[in-house]
Amino acid sequence: MLFNSITYFFFFVIVFSLYWSVLRKNFRWQNLFLFIASYCFYGWWDVRFLILVFISSSVDFFLGRAIFNQPEKKKKLYLLRLAMFINLGMLGFFKYYNFFVDSFASLSVHLGIQPNLRVLHIILPIGISFYTFQSLSYSIDIYRGKIRPTNQFFSFMTFVSFFPQLVAGPIQRASDLLPQFLKARIFNRENLTSGFRLILYGLFKKMVIADRLAYFVDHIYNSPEKFNGTVLVAATFMFGFQIYCDFSGYSDIAIGSARLLGFDLTQNFRTPYLTRNFRDFWRRWHISLSTWFRDYVYIPLGGNRVPQSRWIFIILLTFTLSGLWHGASMTFIIWGFLHGFYLISEHFVSKFVTLSKKFSWIGWVITFIVVNLTWVFFRAHTLEQCLEIISRFKNQNLDFIPNLLQIFAGNDKFREFAISILASFPIFVIIEILISQTDFNLMMIKRRTLLRWSTYLILVAMILIFGVLNAAPQFIYFQF
Repeated sequence: MLFNSITYFFFFVIVFSLYWSVLRKNFRWQNLFLFIASYCFYGWWDVRFLILVFISSSVDFFLGRAIFNQPEKKKKLYLLRLAMFINLGMLGFFKYYNFFVDSFASLSVHLGIQPNLRVLHIILPIGISFYTFQSLSYSIDIYRGKIRPTNQFFSFMTFVSFFPQLVAGPIQRASDLLPQFLKARIFNRENLTSGFRLILYGLFKKMVIADRLAYFVDHIYNSPEKFNGTVLVAATFMFGFQIYCDFSGYSDIAIGSARLLGFDLTQNFRTPYLTRNFRDFWRRWHISLSTWFRDYVYIPLGGNRVPQSRWIFIILLTFTLSGLWHGASMTFIIWGFLHGFYLISEHFVSKFVTLSKKFSWIGWVITFIVVNLTWVFFRAHTLEQCLEIISRFKNQNLDFIPNLLQIFAGNDKFREFAISILASFPIFVIIEILISQTDFNLMMIKRRTLLRWSTYLILVAMILIFGVLNAAPQFIYFQF
């Protein structure tokens, strides 16, 4: 059930109507209803997936209470490790089993060993990385004494499975979202209007920008050997905007949908492509994941309180694990490792080179180019294809013009792509610049009524005229 589908529209209308009419006087009944609705939403893809999210949630609910009630610290740690083993064990099996089997088999062959290992045909449950991290953080925070466990089973189960953010985040902390399930929600006009604003901008980014860019990017990356370096670089940069508009668009729709139901989710993106260094980029890109790794991996390993050599190791390990979180492939691992390397390099370079405010744009140019070129590891199907594309990057010449003419000739979809991007991309860039220090909702509140409604109408028109309404690609981060 995709956010940009008619099915989700009717699903949400039914949920919204019953939630605020029949059940508005009792938040516990609302929670139970949201629990059922969320499981229906998740089961829409494959009902078998419900078993995993139920097990993960139940494990952390009961072990979280056991950790809190256990007076001995050693036994608390044992219970926490049990929760981590079960949660990460399920994630590891379903997402990484075949990857590690293949990797071990390849290594063994190089060593002259012929291992007899079986690769299993495992279906990757949608969003397992997201809800596993969200549920597990609850047990960890109880162990650290940051939160107290709840005794309301269905409220906790709904917190983990809350359908707006279940399959692609934002990853919510129990300290932020769970208390909102333990109190009454009040319907108000402000939540209604701000929720619709975020949904509108999210649909614009997803359906008009991301889904149109997908036609070009997919065509190039499915046959990269047919194109020279200029076209491949252009496709890689376009993928950078595709994945940003796809994922941030999903996050906006998720946050907007939750707000219509009276919940506040954390912001997941803050115009990352306008940042002037790599450190700031990771403060603005997929914020809920980067802060999760910061709080549960980077800081526990020592953070910046350790000797420099160990700090370098921790940074590289944290970002490598972040890359592995995204997918069971060497391309993702290298992508994460490179971002760790960029942060370390920036740290040492900044000790010797400081850009004045007048020349700070240089930092933006470097960050923007390097981040977008690195997306090649994220988008390529295999490491071999990735290396082939990179080797072609250096082949820059004017042949890209006939290359592009060949792509567009006689293809209605690519003509639609060109027209829609030329019409919509300037609007997207203007909005991103305007919200660089705030968010879309707050930016619109400060505008005069005429300008505000003109913007709404323009976005709606763009979606209706240029949006991909049929056979649209799924959200990219569903695979993670």
